[in-house]
Amino acid sequence: MKTLLVTLRPLTAFATPPHGDTLFGQLCWALCNRFGAPWLVERLDGYLQGKPFLVVSDLFPSGHWPRPFVPPHLLEGDLRAGDRKKEKKRIWFPWRDDAGWRKNLSSWGRMCRDEAELWGEERKNRPQPHNQINRLTGTTGTDGFAPFAVTQTWFPERARLEVWVLYDPKRLNVAEITAGLMDVGSFGFGKDASTGLGRFDMEKTEECPLPRQPDSNAWLTLGFCAPQGCGFDGKRSYYQPFTRFGRHGDHAARTGQPFKNPILLARAGAIWSPSHKPLPNHEFVGRGLGGEEKLSKILPATVHQGYAPVVGIHLPEERP
Repeated sequence: MKTLLVTLRPLTAFATPPHGDTLFGQLCWALCNRFGAPWLVERLDGYLQGKPFLVVSDLFPSGHWPRPFVPPHLLEGDLRAGDRKKEKKRIWFPWRDDAGWRKNLSSWGRMCRDEAELWGEERKNRPQPHNQINRLTGTTGTDGFAPFAVTQTWFPERARLEVWVLYDPKRLNVAEITAGLMDVGSFGFGKDASTGLGRFDMEKTEECPLPRQPDSNAWLTLGFCAPQGCGFDGKRSYYQPFTRFGRHGDHAARTGQPFKNPILLARAGAIWSPSHKPLPNHEFVGRGLGGEEKLSKILPATVHQGYAPVVGIHLPEERP
């Protein structure tokens, strides 16, 4: 697998959080529309058997990774002021600054930043009300006419986001990846793209291998992943679970049954330790989900990204 680091500039608000598994699904639709369904089906061969052709990370602030989900004493964050609320906002680790990724995990907590430090201000969430008028009653009402609000996320103007893209060069090339990303950025990512949300520009694309600490014994994930059945050591793994209630996109969203079966994932920033040592030289962990109507009866072959790019880190041994 090769690795691309792509820098994006948000142009509009987002109504769907920019997570890697969601972006993977939308990229598949973009590639399918551009190159055809047979082309995509050929690339998906082996996806459920641990041979993905494409693995996409979440979108992070440029030069940063998510703060690892480990007990606070392992990161030694700055709690001198006793303000744990401020500490909880410092969720981004600057991996580029002074090669910070090479330093011990115990010093990462003091290096983490909040979004105000990165961009001068935080992203803002604003509710956007929607409603439909019943032409018989001339007003809103119940069922399909009940007013509702959709949360829109606005990034600061100076915000730049990065996404790590792993790809199999035998099945996919850089031109195809960038074309797919440009299509997603032009037509919009996620919910309410038809009203102009989720637009972005590609500013930079570079080959950038994922870093790995020399004495690494665990992985830090850069996207949502499905760890079930992957043989991790439960006593030395830390994660935050998330239930994904997914929906079909593109033309499948208009089939009348757009909803997929829910799946259980772990958020980006999880730490996974393998049961066997030494640490395998993997660039991603997790597994592919779906197929055989497991996710959808409308599209039985539907798959979901349960893979996530990873960074090898050294997780210190804890004393009993």
